Amino acid sequence: MSLLLTGIAELTTNDPAHADGHADPGDALLGIVRDAALVVSDEGVIEWVGAAGRAPDADERHDLGGRAVIPGFVDSHSHLVFAGDRSAEFAARMTGTPYDGGGIAVSVAATRAASDHELRRLVARRVAEMRAQGTTTVEIKSGYGLTLEDELRSLQVAREVTPHTTFLGAHVVPPEYASDRAAYVDLVIGPMLQAVVADGPTALAESIDVFCEPHSAHAFDGDESRTVLEAGRAAGLALRVHGNQLGHGPGVQLACELGARSVDHCTFLSDDDVDALVAAHGTTVATLLPGVEFSTRSPYPDARRLVDAGVDVALASDCNPGTCYSSSIPFAIALAVREMSLTPAEALHAATAVSARSLGLDRRVAPGQPAELAVLDAPTHLHLAYRAGVPIVRALDLPTA
Repeated sequence: MSLLLTGIAELTTNDPAHADGHADPGDALLGIVRDAALVVSDEGVIEWVGAAGRAPDADERHDLGGRAVIPGFVDSHSHLVFAGDRSAEFAARMTGTPYDGGGIAVSVAATRAASDHELRRLVARRVAEMRAQGTTTVEIKSGYGLTLEDELRSLQVAREVTPHTTFLGAHVVPPEYASDRAAYVDLVIGPMLQAVVADGPTALAESIDVFCEPHSAHAFDGDESRTVLEAGRAAGLALRVHGNQLGHGPGVQLACELGARSVDHCTFLSDDDVDALVAAHGTTVATLLPGVEFSTRSPYPDARRLVDAGVDVALASDCNPGTCYSSSIPFAIALAVREMSLTPAEALHAATAVSARSLGLDRRVAPGQPAELAVLDAPTHLHLAYRAGVPIVRALDLPTA
């Protein structure tokens, strides 16, 4: 049974096929079709996209009543497998306490103590919260276990809700290894990594990540990060990097050199870092996480500088218990527009097409693509930033015939 979706005031396709003839650069970037329609198969695959007046017949019809439709958000950076509460840490930061990564140990202790059932319940609730705000694809990292058993458990829980899982055993050095960092790195690249990839194509993770941050005593320096990333690459995992969050450091350069899919945060960048990201265009995405800067009173990344230089820029939530307990991509888009000088079109493109690219995905509204869509209670994508904080977007649950 095919389904015709009509009554779409504005359809964002992210498809260059719909870019021709647009005078507005934002319309061209997003592949906007106005007064649009699309046909979806009973298997959830898009069969046709175009102007409503040219729509083919379908078995069923559903009128969206003049709403805008966009590709579902791709949240390419999240830490959803955790237990415990760190709201007091947030309150302390709002009165001047700086963030240095040390609070991660609080989440590690709570996560280790939580049952499998409790972790599954918490993750399911957070994923549902994301979907209620338009996110249809999510990447989830481990990193709050930091033992062999707890890292595997975290990845198993994450794998139940998404195929886009990332092994982040190198999040911080846990307290029990504080006096022997090398032994912990050996654990990450040895027994932990071997267990993560033991099942080959059905491995628990598709990527490996590292918190490369020499400005934190808890995270990993450039040499340690290289060791982790090279081991992960040798084991067949794609690379991701937390880089340049707390200050200037080697994370961005390392990510670009090793061909990481994404380097995330990018708050403090030198000219050489920007040049490296430009040279890595098409390979390494700079994923910006403005909810973190909002939640830590840190300076925002210079997104305008990156986009104007030709860097691939994505947006994600970094939903986590310490530095950004927000699962809202619309919030990230509003911050990117208001505080980071992206246009509304650039911010939406970053949170859909480019974030998808950082996960090796193609997120367009086009024939043959999955119907991973979100609908706005508004006539245009401009309302995502215009109506900041208002729940106007949700993942589109297709009616069953």
